[in-house]
Amino acid sequence: MKAGKRLTAAVAGSVLVMAVVVLAQGASLQLMQIVPGELKFKLIPNGTLQAAVVGDSTRPGLYAIRTKIPLGLRLQPHFHPDERIVTVLDGTLYVGFGERFDTSTMRPLPPGSVFTEPARQPHFTWAKDGEVLLQIVGNGPTGTTQIVTGR
Repeated sequence: MKAGKRLTAAVAGSVLVMAVVVLAQGASLQLMQIVPGELKFKLIPNGTLQAAVVGDSTRPGLYAIRTKIPLGLRLQPHFHPDERIVTVLDGTLYVGFGERFDTSTMRPLPPGSVFTEPARQPHFTWAKDGEVLLQIVGNGPTGTTQIVTGR
């Protein structure tokens, strides 16, 4: 499948997942249309860039954010308080689960891949081969708790 078709499939999958989450929560969405160039990415302390797509991830309710992970960035083990559905829109993300960063347990997820992050599930990621673009859907408020281990 060509890159453009993969991205279109990934975006369509993300929209479907968002709709399912909204229906499950009983919430209603407001009409909106956003093209990629309208998203405003901001650098956050972990070294990634994030843009709000739908909702506010710091408040209760449905949200969707886009996250860019720069080439080579390793996000050390951490977890989030909310359940999240993550779609890889571009690049290949290496993902592992557990409290220690272990490259031998990581799986490469190419564009169009989807994975879930249950609430409080420790995980870690790596943009080993190039920049990665993700879309994350959850029910806020969200946050990140770093796992500190005695390496």
